[in-house]
Amino acid sequence: MGGQRAEDGRPHSNLQRFLDCTTPAVDTHILPKTNGRLSNDAWHHADADSVEYFNLADLWEQYYEWSAYGAGATVQLQGGDKVVQYYVPYLSGIQLYTNKVLNASRSFGEDYAMDFWSDDDDNEKMSRSWSSTSDDSFNCDIVGGNRRRPGHLYFEFFEVCSPYGRIPLMDKVYELSQGFPGLTSLKSVDLSPVSWMSVAWYPIYHIPYQRNVKDLSACFLTYHTISSSFQDHSPETMTYGSAASGKQNDQKANTVSLPPFGLAANKIQGSLWTNPRTGDHKRIVSLFGAADSWLKQLGVRHHDFNYFVTHPM
Repeated sequence: MGGQRAEDGRPHSNLQRFLDCTTPAVDTHILPKTNGRLSNDAWHHADADSVEYFNLADLWEQYYEWSAYGAGATVQLQGGDKVVQYYVPYLSGIQLYTNKVLNASRSFGEDYAMDFWSDDDDNEKMSRSWSSTSDDSFNCDIVGGNRRRPGHLYFEFFEVCSPYGRIPLMDKVYELSQGFPGLTSLKSVDLSPVSWMSVAWYPIYHIPYQRNVKDLSACFLTYHTISSSFQDHSPETMTYGSAASGKQNDQKANTVSLPPFGLAANKIQGSLWTNPRTGDHKRIVSLFGAADSWLKQLGVRHHDFNYFVTHPM
């Protein structure tokens, strides 16, 4: 990619810059151990007197500007030119498992027709699936190889309409929270380690404009865990595959970074995103394997993921 290198001597990684600019960093808080709402899992590996957590409302707030204007990632093109490619985030999938049974509104729990989108019906078929339950749970090998209950499924959502018929993530969360207020009121300590979300990133424009650069049409799915417990059971130690990231703390700013543990990509032919000199190809394969294994072990049919797999170009 033009031979230009980063300050440490390695070739520039477009993939890494995309991941960096689309990773949310959420303000954290400290909850005293005397608070009776916490489960034993929340205290595992925590300070003797307190536990760090973040509010889901603060997590969604990180996507506010991205939803309105797009997230800009610097991309180095063949020959050395650089552009800033902007991506809009869409909520692709989410499952919230709580440590305790919660009463959830069922206003979005009706049965909806599942008209899956394809390239031929981008603007015609728009449907979504919502489900909620307060008492269903299942067993899965998720923590240190031990079989245990992941919690109670409070809410799940999987987008199935065309990208052209979607609304940005912040607007979607607000819409869904009208029926499921826990989407914005819950704390990370309320959630079990298998709570997760997937964000679909679709390109909208780049500056300065470049003509006929097909690789700039690449789309991505990022997978993030959203529980205070997951730092103890990061993907490296779970049976989901060799993900390259987990929870990262910024002690000075009292924030927590939630880099993706899994990734899927669409329209990444060529070397712009998979240059072997940057290690991007190997990392994409690793993160894709982690996402695939995660979905299989949870028994999840994620429509966007399946579409990316079957429509790689």
